[in-house]
Amino acid sequence: MDLIKDIDIISAEEAQACDFKTTPDQNTGKTKKLYIESYGCQMNFSDSEIVASIMKENGFDTTSDFHQADVVFLNTCSIREKAEQTVRNRLNHFNAVKKNKPEMTIGVLGCMAERLKEKLLEEEKIVDVVVGPDAYRDLPNLVAVAEEGQKAVNTFLSREETYADIAPVRLNSNGVTAFISIMRGCDNMCSFCVVPFTRGRERSRDPHSIVAEAQDLFSKGYKEVTLLGQNVDSYKWSPEENNKARLNKKEDGVSQVVNFANLLEMVAQVSPMLRVRFSTSHPKDITDEVLHTMKKYDNICKYIHLPVQSGNSRVLELMNRTYDREWYLNRVRAIREILGEECGISSDMIAGFCTETEEEHRDTLSLMDIVEYDFSYMFFYSERPGTLAAKKYADDIPLEVKKRRLAEIIEKQHQLSHKRNLLDLGKEQIILIEGTSKKSKEELKGRNSANKVVIVPAEGLQIGDYVKVKITECSPATLFGEVLEINPSFS
Repeated sequence: MDLIKDIDIISAEEAQACDFKTTPDQNTGKTKKLYIESYGCQMNFSDSEIVASIMKENGFDTTSDFHQADVVFLNTCSIREKAEQTVRNRLNHFNAVKKNKPEMTIGVLGCMAERLKEKLLEEEKIVDVVVGPDAYRDLPNLVAVAEEGQKAVNTFLSREETYADIAPVRLNSNGVTAFISIMRGCDNMCSFCVVPFTRGRERSRDPHSIVAEAQDLFSKGYKEVTLLGQNVDSYKWSPEENNKARLNKKEDGVSQVVNFANLLEMVAQVSPMLRVRFSTSHPKDITDEVLHTMKKYDNICKYIHLPVQSGNSRVLELMNRTYDREWYLNRVRAIREILGEECGISSDMIAGFCTETEEEHRDTLSLMDIVEYDFSYMFFYSERPGTLAAKKYADDIPLEVKKRRLAEIIEKQHQLSHKRNLLDLGKEQIILIEGTSKKSKEELKGRNSANKVVIVPAEGLQIGDYVKVKITECSPATLFGEVLEINPSFS
């Protein structure tokens, strides 16, 4: 089902079934080849672009065929158990290849590296290099150590590293959309989540480096950027806190403390032709100031990913989400009042968290009915070692109950997505063409401001075009439109 992003109910051998990307072929005449597989969240994919840039500066081109690679990296995710199992299966596969190519270096990067470094290096002996998310600058040195036959590891978590000065190599790029990382780490201690332990404390990137990256992307023809952070709403930069050169208020036109609303406005002002998205927002931190900034600029997309996780206040407290049901619904009301009913809202939901009752599960379903999400990412609870929940609570909901509750959430979202899409019928919208439809080369796909996929006939269109369309049909997952105007003018 298109609405599901749940690697807990997918075969580990099916790489296509989870968030998964590999490096493309880039041949600039360098002597060595790098292959990267990236799993998990958008932050991981963005990190792989930083890694590729660092390795490119040290003599590596990228390849899409790991058999041709001198160095193989897996940029990993520890959020779900099956994600880790998928990576282990891939490592076993790579090691089978390495038996006939002993000079190949295999490395694990990212969250799984941070969590399982000793086991991967010493117990299982299936990797040569283990590198955490804050140590990518050290990769060339670590690879050199591994090439000499020694195991190499750096999982130091930094309080300063943001990679602000590194221009990412845009992997798997359509030349139209790109990620910009605005901050790293997370200070929230959600009881089910490993991210604070694998990515470290929150720190925000210099806003001027972010704007400069957006300007550079726009000058190269990109039409959309997505600002990334574990919790973008807590973005905060000041010269005192971040030990950077002081901002000149008169020259730069910004205050010395830059919050997320300020940053969003700065990026939106790069050009009205550059669309701006962001992910992810936290319900406890998203402010009316951010919502009013979104309303002020037409090129800031009217879409918010606002994970709720559960619709029950007691369960939210156990999850340490630091808000309750009423707070969350208050934020949804603010979104609807300021940005209108057409603003897209999506969510994350966990079925079967520790001690969740049937009534509390029904609270999640009822909250979904109130909010009417456009789409959601839905999972059943998977205990992660080292988290607060693993230490404090018993994982006491039977698997069959978790799966049944998840199925009910999925079915509810399927109904709501269809209901929301039906509201778009007959409306005129601007979409940005991003690529070819999966089902037909005679059709192209784009997204509207609310982050919904819209399919249109390909004739006369190119990737990167803005297109005014009229929505004529819909399914629960997709809108279909007829083209009214190509590259309409922007005020």
